[in-house]
Amino acid sequence: MKALVKVDAAPGLELTDVADPQVGPGDVAVKVLRTGICGTDLHIDSWDDWAARNVKPPLVLGHEFVGEVVETGRNVTGVKVGDLVSGEGHLVCGACRNCKAGRRHLCANTAAWACTATGRSPSSRCCRSRTPGAPHRGDLDVAAIFDPLGNAVHTALSFPVIGEDVLITGAGPIGIMAAAIARHAGARHVVITDVSGHRLELARKVGVDLALNVAESTLADAYGRLNMSEGFDVGMEMSGQPSALRDMIANMSHGGRIAMLGLPAKEFPVDFGSVVLKMLHLKGIYGREMFETWYSMSVLLQAGLDIAPVVTHRFHYTEHKTAFDTTRAGRCGKVLLDWTEK
Repeated sequence: MKALVKVDAAPGLELTDVADPQVGPGDVAVKVLRTGICGTDLHIDSWDDWAARNVKPPLVLGHEFVGEVVETGRNVTGVKVGDLVSGEGHLVCGACRNCKAGRRHLCANTAAWACTATGRSPSSRCCRSRTPGAPHRGDLDVAAIFDPLGNAVHTALSFPVIGEDVLITGAGPIGIMAAAIARHAGARHVVITDVSGHRLELARKVGVDLALNVAESTLADAYGRLNMSEGFDVGMEMSGQPSALRDMIANMSHGGRIAMLGLPAKEFPVDFGSVVLKMLHLKGIYGREMFETWYSMSVLLQAGLDIAPVVTHRFHYTEHKTAFDTTRAGRCGKVLLDWTEK
């Protein structure tokens, strides 16, 4: 089969033929139809310090996908040949305290497909996208990004948002999806900030009340424009930027709640005096709740949540270099690779 492979410890990827995976008793083999490109893939492609510390080549790249099950192991019962599936990218130990208590997303021994891909999947990590048949391209596009959509759902639903004023810092694809979820879930106002005019315009397409370029304006400008007086009730920090979190803390209402998904590149100071005096709640988010988030995603989409505008570019897998360059340039939402033959 064709695959994008990190062949050795150096920049670049190679599109090459690799052996079909051997399916174990509890595994399924999936014919991949669409894949999404994410930040982890960019790190591995460029072979930066993070990749050098966390990835051991050779590695078959990719963890955002949708595909068709073509083979199942003898012990597999919940998934059958012909099902369209996406996959949970975190592999947990099943033996630690949190796993045994059903809190698998809190497993301290989690491994990630992004760094350990083998080309096969444990069936327990596969989530059916829809019934077999002839799905249109939009269905496959959305199913391919269930992984990052799950990050957005986990973050956006960490705290109740009905009737609340919501601030999202960072208008990347996950931030924009979180904004759409907050709007769909009944937030009073949804404000998103970034320094990219292109991404802020994309956020407007999913229905935010205010997309604010913080290189040109301040959060204080949002108060008058939205008739707010006491700050934001719920914050979702998606950028990993120190200035964004500090600005968010300064503009939260007393008792406000902040969910943090953005991963900082390094340590930075925070005004914890304000956190204490405002009695703020800070919650770190990593990945998805297994598997409650997957259920929530499916229900939200069935109830009309529209994240299709987040997918802005599609390339055939033979055009992977252009696809990666487009993603790295940043003037895009989600970029997909189509793995069907021309």
